[in-house]
Amino acid sequence: MTAPPNGRSLRRTLAATVSMALAAAGTLVAVALAPEAHAAGVPAPSPVGISGRGATVPFKEQEAEYATTNGTLVGPDRLYGHLPSEASGRQAVTLDAPGEYVEFTLTAPANAMSFRYSLPDNAAGTGRDASLDLKIDGNQLKSVPVTSKYGWYYGGYPFNNNPGDSNPHHFYDETRTLLGSTVPAGTKVRLQVSSTSASPTFTIDLADFEQVGVPIGKPSGALDVVSDFGADPTGAADSTAKIQAAVDAGKAQGRAVYLPQGTFQVRDHIVVDQVTLAGAGPWYSVLTGRDPVNRAKAVGVYGKYANQGGSKNVTLKDFAILGDIRERVDDDQVNAIGGALSNSTVDNVWLQHTKCGAWLDGPMDNFTLKNSRILDQTADGVNFHMGVTNSTVTNTFVRNTGDDGLAMWAENIPNVKNKFTYNTVILPILANNIVTYGGKDITISDNVMADTVTNGGGLHVANRYPGVNSGQGTAVSGTTTAARNTLIRAGNNDYNWQFGVGAVWFSGLNEALDATVNITDTEILDSSYAAIMNIEGETKGLHFENVRIDGAGTYALQIQAPGNASFTNVTATHIAQSNPIHNCVGSGFVITRASGNSGWYADPPTCTGTWPDPKWTNGGVPGGGATTPPTDPPTDPPTDPTLNLAKGRPVTETSHTDVYPATKAVDGDANTYWESANNAFPQSLTVDLGAATAVKRVILKLPPATAWATRTQTLSVVGSTDNSTFTTLKPSAGYTFNPSSGNTATISLGGTATRYLRVTVTGNTGWPAAQLSELEAYTG
Repeated sequence: MTAPPNGRSLRRTLAATVSMALAAAGTLVAVALAPEAHAAGVPAPSPVGISGRGATVPFKEQEAEYATTNGTLVGPDRLYGHLPSEASGRQAVTLDAPGEYVEFTLTAPANAMSFRYSLPDNAAGTGRDASLDLKIDGNQLKSVPVTSKYGWYYGGYPFNNNPGDSNPHHFYDETRTLLGSTVPAGTKVRLQVSSTSASPTFTIDLADFEQVGVPIGKPSGALDVVSDFGADPTGAADSTAKIQAAVDAGKAQGRAVYLPQGTFQVRDHIVVDQVTLAGAGPWYSVLTGRDPVNRAKAVGVYGKYANQGGSKNVTLKDFAILGDIRERVDDDQVNAIGGALSNSTVDNVWLQHTKCGAWLDGPMDNFTLKNSRILDQTADGVNFHMGVTNSTVTNTFVRNTGDDGLAMWAENIPNVKNKFTYNTVILPILANNIVTYGGKDITISDNVMADTVTNGGGLHVANRYPGVNSGQGTAVSGTTTAARNTLIRAGNNDYNWQFGVGAVWFSGLNEALDATVNITDTEILDSSYAAIMNIEGETKGLHFENVRIDGAGTYALQIQAPGNASFTNVTATHIAQSNPIHNCVGSGFVITRASGNSGWYADPPTCTGTWPDPKWTNGGVPGGGATTPPTDPPTDPPTDPTLNLAKGRPVTETSHTDVYPATKAVDGDANTYWESANNAFPQSLTVDLGAATAVKRVILKLPPATAWATRTQTLSVVGSTDNSTFTTLKPSAGYTFNPSSGNTATISLGGTATRYLRVTVTGNTGWPAAQLSELEAYTG
């Protein structure tokens, strides 16, 4: 990535405003927002390319919802568990038939592209592989592999890969490809479906186009991991030991180590200390891999841990680490970069498909990560953990992390004088875009934070999480500076609390937050719920100055704990609720108003005891998408017609005999079965699918063994959304089970929304009881 420009000027008028305007008739007009909206996407501010803020990126981004397409627009929708909620701008385009496409028109020359997409999971939870055709001006260039093996998590934190569990999320992934040559501005680049045999749908979120330079040559005097140490640039052989030998030699000889163009299989940490490891560029030099037996070992470049003395004077630059992490196991050290790295720099790296992009465990000092990309992580993008001081992340682009995008966590040892500056952090699937848990004299400035998904906000300052307290000097202290930040569609519903989290929020959970926190020259745009919030303990010393709030789904201020704050030149418009403050602590929270304020204050504030449904805005204008809050947990994911919704779900029965309970009918094994009490019809099974779903097909099975003679069972299918009132989905009829044809019966349904699916058996010609080895339910 290119370095950020110097000499940015601070303007009290907030020059970084995202350009949006209203026509006289109230129609939303996008100014420098996006291409013509061929897919009829709702114009929404983009977090990329905001002048003076965020990362300066080398690519031109285009959203699928504004491109030319014959696919189907999905969204806008911000509800957790819904496919559009994890798309940039909360909109995307779904392709579900051969010949469907999304076509982008280049605005600048490019020789490379990456695109963000989603495929459904498979029934086993291991993901599916497919491909999309890439066409240039109508001519086939190549077939690009796509996969869902790095997405789709379920259940509660820290999540699992079982589609039978609830709470599906983390739907999207990114892939990249070189175009082979430079194509000019005006070229039409198309992603097109050639077949739906490997995946029933392909959802396209966006594409990034860039001009990648030629490979960087070997620095003078550097050691070469291939020619000098025999590492395999084809990726066929394990190169871990050979690259480690090169790094060790580089340290001993005081020489840089060069990763030439190639893909290198690395199955454990490369441990670096007092050495430079440099590649030919992140599009050319790639470290990848994972131990095939011990899955807790995977590619990563680590400093020595602090208890081993730590590492220092390390430079890592110009290469990519593309991991193979498909699950979240917090104890596994499978991060791209880790350990303790003092007086060290990471520059122009591409980190993807690891657990965390960089998790640094101190004590350590003076570390910088800059000009980089961090994508598709199962946990944090970056975490400065436990005694990290005078360290910085700057000009870095972060998207689709499984937890906080950029975090500082002062667990037991103080974090002091760290900075997150000029970063763009988009779509953390859990928690916050940028956060400091504790810390002294912290700076979070000139960033862009967008599209928080759940259980967090855009910017968070908090005395939360273990080891954050004043007794150890780790609580928030000194002056926290948050200046010149832009937040777009930040904050969202917390599925544990069941109310919205503010775009900017503060917590004193462990102890009162009592420090100076300055929020200045900042824009808070189109917040999903409240713009500003405090909770979980007293919060004192907040100062807001030159802040513009435009669009909030509920309130301007959501006060849920005592404390105090001052407001100077803070303006708010397009707040959903007529009373802009929700405050149930009354005079326990003291507001000091100076000059220049408007739109956010009310006396008295409201205290309803209930939380209103949000009214979302784009560019301050209401519109787009459903706003009904999700259930706990939300369970309305995009559905895969090949996924058995009943497998592993809770099931009840009217009776069973011997060792043949109802659970045998949803265990995925056709050789086990449920049998009811004998001579006691009618008998039924009821399976809870977890959410109201359009069930279109039920498959009933008996064990396939030939010992089971042909029989006909008379049965009906009913459904309910509340397990109380049931509707007939298929009236009673006889269904024949014949071992010669698999001993199965398929029942087509009309797609009525059903959560509780019940099969009632009133007769069986082969045995005086109801019998089923599997009850399977599908959406297609």
